[in-house]
Amino acid sequence: MRDAYHEELDSIGDSLVEMARLVGSAIGRATTAMLDADLKLAESVIAADEKVDDLQRDLETRAIQLLARQQPVATDLRIVVTSLRMSADLERSGDLAQHVAKVARLRFPESAVPQDLQATLLEMGQLAQRLMAKAAEVIITKDVDLAMQLEQDDDAMDLLHRTLFQHLMDDRWKHGIETAVDVTLLGRYYERFADHAVSVARRVVYLVTGDYADEIDPALAAATGAEPTGGAAASGGAEAGSASGSASGSGSGEG
Repeated sequence: MRDAYHEELDSIGDSLVEMARLVGSAIGRATTAMLDADLKLAESVIAADEKVDDLQRDLETRAIQLLARQQPVATDLRIVVTSLRMSADLERSGDLAQHVAKVARLRFPESAVPQDLQATLLEMGQLAQRLMAKAAEVIITKDVDLAMQLEQDDDAMDLLHRTLFQHLMDDRWKHGIETAVDVTLLGRYYERFADHAVSVARRVVYLVTGDYADEIDPALAAATGAEPTGGAAASGGAEAGSASGSASGSGSGEG
């Protein structure tokens, strides 16, 4: 009975990885569709988002059933609750990739992006895909150091986002209001996609340590304006280890 319970916990993790890989692929394909004015590819991205939605609904159903039937505590409870939050981040990431594809469809047969901004948008799309691939790896490995790296990786996306606005605000902008709106929205979609990848990684940090990322890394705390808690990582790790030991002894899981 307990074996089946822990298999179900593992399967929730597998679903998160599958969602991350799907939305990572989606943002890459949506970027290609946008830059190449590829209507068929855009339509395929839009249609494929339904699978991500189905995975999230299925994960939520299984997680709620586990909460109701098993009443998990300690580490197992943290797994279930954190997984629900990560699935919401990943589902929203899929929506953002779909939004990019919809812009491509709306402007077909033209490209939604002027030639002088295509390199920047391509870089944003590639970076978004890399960030989500790294988030998927973090879910699999539970590597806290790798998870913390995403915080710094996201700085590159923020810089690209600012670069777009510099172009939009330039007096030499000559592409009109409609294109300016498209570029503004696209920049926001990529920036938010990256934020969701970072959010997934931060949730893994919490899952493993019991502490938030800005409590572990004082530099992150300073960047966010949060108050770092001295020794949080050590105490969180001890708490997680204690919870895990208690869980294996009692058959209880993660929380």
